[in-house]
Amino acid sequence: MKQRINYTRVAPEAFKAMLQFEEYVKTTDFDKKLIELIKIRASQINGCAYCLDMHTKDARAIGETEQRIYCLNAWRESPFYTDAERAALELTESVTLVSAKGVPDELYERVRRHFDEKQFVDLVMIIIAINGWNRLSISMNNIPGHYKPNIH
Repeated sequence: MKQRINYTRVAPEAFKAMLQFEEYVKTTDFDKKLIELIKIRASQINGCAYCLDMHTKDARAIGETEQRIYCLNAWRESPFYTDAERAALELTESVTLVSAKGVPDELYERVRRHFDEKQFVDLVMIIIAINGWNRLSISMNNIPGHYKPNIH
């Protein structure tokens, strides 16, 4: 396997725009562990090995437990997540698979029990960002395994 195109070199302005979107994600008031769980869950659904490698490493680097990372694919059956995290994970699945059923009103109401309007918008932006990175990484055949967290 090898990377198809070095998009950071070929289209630096597009890459810069993606990084600016990611910078917005960092300004949200969500716990960094929740953001990483969202990124991991969307990457699981999309089958993005590069992003899974990156975000599981980042999650561990900020103190997320192995148990919660390993059971994330079965979060509904696992007792390790709060109700707010469950709502965010369900929203992640719905937005990631938006063409299947959209985002049902019942889900919107469940999420809003835990998050205000701004937080709802920010959750959707986090989900959009990771889905964009997943699609970019899969399309360019980014190779996992070399990423090292740079967590401060």
